[in-house]
Amino acid sequence: MVLPDTRLLQAAIVLAEELHFSRAADRLYITQSALSKQISKLEDEIGFQLFIHNHQVVEIAEAGRAFVEEAREAIFHAERAVLSGRAIANGADELLNLGKSAYTDPFLVSTLMSLHLPLFPGMKIKMWSNFSNHLVREVIGGSIDVAVVTGVPDNSRLRVETIAGNPFYIAMSMQDELTQRREVSLRDIHDRNWILLGQHANPYLYSMIQTVASEQGVLPSEIHPFTSPDEASELIREYKGLAFLSRAAAWRIARDGITMRPLAEDRLRLITKLAVRGNNKSRLVNEFVHAARRKLKNIGQTVQTTLPLTG
Repeated sequence: MVLPDTRLLQAAIVLAEELHFSRAADRLYITQSALSKQISKLEDEIGFQLFIHNHQVVEIAEAGRAFVEEAREAIFHAERAVLSGRAIANGADELLNLGKSAYTDPFLVSTLMSLHLPLFPGMKIKMWSNFSNHLVREVIGGSIDVAVVTGVPDNSRLRVETIAGNPFYIAMSMQDELTQRREVSLRDIHDRNWILLGQHANPYLYSMIQTVASEQGVLPSEIHPFTSPDEASELIREYKGLAFLSRAAAWRIARDGITMRPLAEDRLRLITKLAVRGNNKSRLVNEFVHAARRKLKNIGQTVQTTLPLTG
């Protein structure tokens, strides 16, 4: 069996995330026609259909969903193999693979990247970016050593340190009447257009927001999923919508007519954790986690130890 070119795998991954040929082509810096040809070539090579589409609508087939999940892992492992080997060849004594999402607070990232371990003076940290739910799988599978994850459920195969807990922020147009408030509640946004991080990116947060709101009798008029903060800003303008974002992501787009307010809802908080595999025995990984805990405590971050889960 001949394996598909990684360029074709990447085309399928991006189209699965966007479910829109034009947006996917823009992300890949190719034309829609070129993307369509790549998807057709890939489907011909593997012998089954990944997407169901016409000129207006793109849906991912069940076989396509399974394929894309594994394709992400394949590309990740290929990249890691090259970069890990290169790091050791360039003189690193130990390589620690650290995962984070695009929504991780940059302060936390810079703090972790600045760590130095006396027992491992030649340590090099390699950063990997993915959605939090994918990072969890990569930690469990062993392809990531440590990950900063936000908005993921408890998992018996992980050992975690809670390093931050923050409210959602609602990004909105500066012309929105909600800007008169210092903070907003769920009841304030009933029957409005909600802009949520897509279910494919974080199914736990996507469903939790709707569940907590529904229990209070609060429902959106429509839900518009997004993948990146910049895409959320476009949806705010187009639909006069309200985007649920982390503080860092909201600050990123709070310009050109967009502002933000914290969401006053204790049950909807973004809990950020440092996660390692539960049975990880690596001294390097354990020293890194301990050093991270100490440094975050010293600079005023609230760190709450969570015992390894069992069962």
